[in-house]
Amino acid sequence: MRPHSSLKQEFVKKWMAGLQRCSFSNKNMSILERKKAIKLSADVAMASVRNSTTCWSRALISSASKDGSDNHLVEQILGPETESNRPAMANKAQTRRASVCKKIVKRSRRIRRRGRRKCVAAAPAKALTSTIAKHLVRKRTQVLKSLIPGGEFMNEICLIEETLDYITSLRIQVDVMRSLAAGASVRASE
Repeated sequence: MRPHSSLKQEFVKKWMAGLQRCSFSNKNMSILERKKAIKLSADVAMASVRNSTTCWSRALISSASKDGSDNHLVEQILGPETESNRPAMANKAQTRRASVCKKIVKRSRRIRRRGRRKCVAAAPAKALTSTIAKHLVRKRTQVLKSLIPGGEFMNEICLIEETLDYITSLRIQVDVMRSLAAGASVRASE
């Protein structure tokens, strides 16, 4: 991953460009519409900074593009290089990688089920605590998958890597927004 300073600079450029396009698209926006536009432009800007190299960035752009009203705004923020305009080779490679990932997840689930059946049949105290621990880990993993964009399609190892990257990106967003808010408050007090 690149240094935070270069990511912040690129994020600010893309986010400001997205905000400018939002403001030009509709002059009579309500507060909720403005909030949605700011959030959408920040999310799409951060995802585009990652250049679709992460699952969460692709999922975020994809979900923003699927909403009909936001599709035009997403295209404006991203420019001509959107998912539909990418080379077919990249899409095929991503599809192939996703199908391989799904096969691995299915296979690991089958292996886990077999192990669980054996564990329940033996049922000593140690196996019971092991089963409870696995159940807790599984529940927490499901919660984590629901928090990360595109997380429901990730295996556990990929999920951890993507979560770390997503948290880093969110931290960059927060830092930029805090510095903008601090600058605005200083400006307002002058």
